[in-house]
Amino acid sequence: MQGVGGVFRVDDLGLPGVLRVVPPRYADGRGHFSETWNARSFAAAGIREVWVQDNQSLSRRAGTVRGLHYQSPPHAQAKLVRVLRGRILDVAVDARAGSPGFGHWVGVELSAGGGEQLYIPAGFLHGFVTREDDTEVAYKCSDFYAPECDGAVRWDDPDLAIDWGLAPAAATLSEKDARAPLWSSWQSPFRMEGA
Repeated sequence: MQGVGGVFRVDDLGLPGVLRVVPPRYADGRGHFSETWNARSFAAAGIREVWVQDNQSLSRRAGTVRGLHYQSPPHAQAKLVRVLRGRILDVAVDARAGSPGFGHWVGVELSAGGGEQLYIPAGFLHGFVTREDDTEVAYKCSDFYAPECDGAVRWDDPDLAIDWGLAPAAATLSEKDARAPLWSSWQSPFRMEGA
């Protein structure tokens, strides 16, 4: 897809709608410049979200897990995730009942050095694990935070079998994430369109 300054690379990752986007970077003696969002260019790749909220997190320790999170309808969120400092494994799980990918996951390494972004449509669980200390992550959301719609599923669920590259005992977790329900006991609020 073409941006103002060049061509964005868009990679299909095997789960419908989940895309890795790599904006072009232009380096000189000062550093580099990159256009990270362009509504026209992203729309050409099928990403037509209206972003209403930007979030940013700092994780002090490598091995910090944030997820697997979601917001249920009517405030379901699509996300566009990028790393400002450090490196993460970013994970999306298809949680849309009726989807052929239901319960399947994809993990992508994102880094500040690489500038990659991950687009995750509404209807997916999202989480990441930090690979470096002092990692900062920024992401755009297509709906506002709604605490009544906020939820989580266990990051280390045995049925999902996500390869985080981390032993469960080594993870740094929030209390919310440590108490999240298992996939098998969780009822998805999401449905695949047409299913």
